[in-house]
Amino acid sequence: MKQAFFPRAETVLDGIYVDLVRSLYAAFIPSVIMSVGFVAGGVLMVRETGDMALALIVAAGTLASLIRLAVAFGGREEALDPGLGVERAQRLEHRFAATYLAFAVCLGAFGARVFALPATGVHLFTVTLLVGYGAGVSAGIALRPRLAVSSMVIGIVPGIVAAFAVPQQIYWATAAMMVALLAGGIRSLLDRYRFTVREISRRITFGNLARTDGLTDLPNRLALREWFEEHVTLNPRAGLVAVHCLDLDGFKAVNDQFGHPVGDALLAAVGKRLSYIIRDTDMAARLGGDEFAVVQCGMKHPEEAAVLARRIEAAIRQPFRLGGEVARISTCIGYAVSDDRAEDLEPLISRADEALYIAKRRGGGIVAQVGDEPGEIAAAA
Repeated sequence: MKQAFFPRAETVLDGIYVDLVRSLYAAFIPSVIMSVGFVAGGVLMVRETGDMALALIVAAGTLASLIRLAVAFGGREEALDPGLGVERAQRLEHRFAATYLAFAVCLGAFGARVFALPATGVHLFTVTLLVGYGAGVSAGIALRPRLAVSSMVIGIVPGIVAAFAVPQQIYWATAAMMVALLAGGIRSLLDRYRFTVREISRRITFGNLARTDGLTDLPNRLALREWFEEHVTLNPRAGLVAVHCLDLDGFKAVNDQFGHPVGDALLAAVGKRLSYIIRDTDMAARLGGDEFAVVQCGMKHPEEAAVLARRIEAAIRQPFRLGGEVARISTCIGYAVSDDRAEDLEPLISRADEALYIAKRRGGGIVAQVGDEPGEIAAAA
């Protein structure tokens, strides 16, 4: 997986990376507080000092703040999209990082300039602003540590260096305290990042296990239902949808003849064949035992479902070489077609199951459910 902003030293799963990018857009309030504080304090300091260089820095920082808030607010809906993938997440992170670092540069220049001015009354507020910025970064974007650390260093260190340059011990002590707070903040956010990555990884791992059939590595019924909702129910371009239900004729004989290990290997092989012959836009799942389902979406004509059903039947009819054994099986298939995106998966599976039952009663082949009533079932092959 590619890293969107910095070359990555850590290796995390795509799902973890996407969740970490989402966290950038979840913490909006700290950015608002920091922006308001910077603009309000900057205007007061410019009025107090009359310094034109400071005025230009405040103007640039104000513009960077507005752009940063617009990007953070405008990207929240996309960041929270359940279908967010790695490539889109990378673009979101890149935009966010660019605006965040732009403001950090302005803040760093602001701190350096303020401490170079003789007006000591504005120095106290600047220290508060810099420390508050560090706290806001730790609270808001700690889960992207390289961006967070870079922002803190760029935004705070110039002010620290300028404070050390003031020939007064109180400024040296203040600068040293800011260094300690910066180091402690960086350490804390790195610890938080490591802990959060472990927790997200654990959550994704357990979630995948709960949604994957352990024998075939196909999605199970729960995962199929979630996929259907995302890719069909919520997809305005889903088109016609077909659900194919099938079971294996001759599977019990293979189990009895060769034993359960070969039977398990046969189920896994069937799962691989189904995954191979369907499109990337379709989904195959194991429902249990020797029962499988395939959801086919984006069709323009019902005949496309019949074509896929025949391909499935032909693929499973081919011999399976399992270790030193050769197993031959066939399949019965029942499928139902719907043009109603509001129709739930379960009624479609029920209709396909009904067609499958008739196919089995007839001794095999493919049967299509062509209407809503059981009587409207016709042979497809």
